[in-house]
Amino acid sequence: MDFASVLGLGQTALELGLICSLTVLALFLSYSMLNVCDLSTDGCFTLGATVGAVVALSGHPVLSLFAAMLAGVCSGFLTSLLQTRMGVDSLLSGIVVNTGLYSINIAIMGGASLLNLNKTETVFSMMKKLLAGTFLQGQYKLVVALLAVAAIVVVLTLFLRTRLGLAIRATGNNPGMVRSSSINTVFTTTVGLCISGSFTALSGCLLAQAQKAVDINLGTGMVTIALASLLIGGTLMGKGGIFKRACGVVLGAIIFRLVYTIALRLNMPAFMLKLVSSVIVVLALSIPYFKKQWPNLRRRMELRRQAAGKDGV
Repeated sequence: MDFASVLGLGQTALELGLICSLTVLALFLSYSMLNVCDLSTDGCFTLGATVGAVVALSGHPVLSLFAAMLAGVCSGFLTSLLQTRMGVDSLLSGIVVNTGLYSINIAIMGGASLLNLNKTETVFSMMKKLLAGTFLQGQYKLVVALLAVAAIVVVLTLFLRTRLGLAIRATGNNPGMVRSSSINTVFTTTVGLCISGSFTALSGCLLAQAQKAVDINLGTGMVTIALASLLIGGTLMGKGGIFKRACGVVLGAIIFRLVYTIALRLNMPAFMLKLVSSVIVVLALSIPYFKKQWPNLRRRMELRRQAAGKDGV
């Protein structure tokens, strides 16, 4: 493998990692901040891709981004409605919404399971024209992804420092205390899940336009990928402010995609990639645990060694 191929693989991993990091930021808000495990991520991701593709096909590539985010807001609102107003468990509400979105996504695609965007103008083709003749003309996908991620990270960081953002964070930490402070936890949960859904849908929209195609199974496994990236980012960056943790989440998504790219380059079968995702999640969860337990394990080993030495004497 020559140096140019390595750079090409690295750039592809970086572009996909940045686009998918928007979904990881959504999980960062719902899971880490709000303490809600939203399992509608897969369907919401595909929803953003299908809505964005349909709007782009009608000749409005920029509007497709906002349309996809609005669709994600609706998905998050429905998940919150089931959870907060209808007494459905948060895990079950995500599963129910994810299942229903499969049919909705096919309906949006006109009954087809695949939409082709090869001859459609997208935000990436617009950026390509804009950067024509500059030193960045070959990096148009990277530029769009960087702009999107930077904007979302800044908006999310500023939002979580507002009064409403602090209320959302408090709801995830101690909902009982929040209720005693006369804060409406139903409202904070709904707002958090709506914003989270909009980020996920935007990620799906950008990936669909980057790949010039939408498949009904595009979002399959995204919740596992996002969780793995979230845990990798948390392990690398540790504790800190919102901005630092958000940047760690983005870094985790890039690293995860880099691992995916290396696995594919090593001729690993595509059906094994889901297993790779599962292994990464297990490692990201277990390494911090064993790191905390290591002093106790070492102490026990030392005591056993001492006891064995006394027995030998």
